[in-house]
Amino acid sequence: MSRMKNFSAAVLALGLAAGMSACAPAGSTESEGDGEGTSCSVGISMPTRSLERWINDGEGLKEKLEAKDCDVDLQYADNKTDQQISQIQNQVAGGAKILVVAAIDGETLGPTLEDAKDQDVQIIAYDRLINGTEAVDYYATFDNYQVGQLQGEFIEEQLGLADGEGPYNLEPFAGSPDDNNAAFFFSGAWDVLLPYVESGQLVVPSGKSPASNEEWTSIGILGWESADAQAEMDNRLQSFYTGGEKVDVVLSPNDSLALGIGASLDAAGYQPGTDWPLITGQDGDVANVKAMLGDMQSMTVWKDTRELGSQVETMIDSLVAGEEVEVNDTETYDNEVKVVPTYILEPEVVTKDTVQSSLVDSGFLDAGDVGL
Repeated sequence: MSRMKNFSAAVLALGLAAGMSACAPAGSTESEGDGEGTSCSVGISMPTRSLERWINDGEGLKEKLEAKDCDVDLQYADNKTDQQISQIQNQVAGGAKILVVAAIDGETLGPTLEDAKDQDVQIIAYDRLINGTEAVDYYATFDNYQVGQLQGEFIEEQLGLADGEGPYNLEPFAGSPDDNNAAFFFSGAWDVLLPYVESGQLVVPSGKSPASNEEWTSIGILGWESADAQAEMDNRLQSFYTGGEKVDVVLSPNDSLALGIGASLDAAGYQPGTDWPLITGQDGDVANVKAMLGDMQSMTVWKDTRELGSQVETMIDSLVAGEEVEVNDTETYDNEVKVVPTYILEPEVVTKDTVQSSLVDSGFLDAGDVGL
């Protein structure tokens, strides 16, 4: 629990979410419904098409809702906050009575959503918490602290750190500074790994090693861009690995960054099966699963977005029917104005050995798409 208390302090210092706990409390609670339903006219606002997972999330939820004869307007905002604001305003003007919003920037949407709320629109934050506003009614997400924790524990186990092994050269990366979830991802991993940095079992030759969780933005990659992660890794290799040193492990918070990091290592002459470092990831994107099968990525934390979509679908069903909306956490996600009623789902680790059983057998990916 000391890890969790440290994390909560870090998040409070950032002005993000407070009171984080590693898992949802036992049992479930339900928000109070007013007995009056609403129209099943839904605006879905996704941040970008540049990441495979957002395409899957948006299209999957749209398909579920349209199967129930809902009117659905799905928009992607090209990672541009102004574009997302404009799209949401247009969705409300077009008659959307429920908004599902995966925010590009969790700090800037408040006034737009408050205007929507004044028009009796119900708002569900999708995967990313929206901060600084009363307008958010519900939040559906995975346990994002646990995502990072699983990455850190994977590194700990694979390198034998708990048994005193080391030293190993580590290069840590963090996600986009404007993404509320990125703080949780990094803190979950860093609570596991920082003690080994402090003990000398993990060495960071680049010096890009945050001294505490709240300093995570110093190594953040804006917009989760693969190309920017590649450029950053290029810089580290060219500046700090010129004397024959090798990278042993890279903490990558998601698959997009892992692709860029892998491209940099490949260009620098690293070889899978010989000196290729351990690399983490998140999302289970096709390209990264192929990289895992080719020994160029060690793991990914899989968040089955079909489950997330199904949970949001259930929330929408309840709103349309005027019924209580089921949540399982009413303590963790403080957006600086209110604690947002939340439904939390559990992520899982996938490795080369479990691609078939986890991703293919479940129907999340087609075997042919990843070369199986």
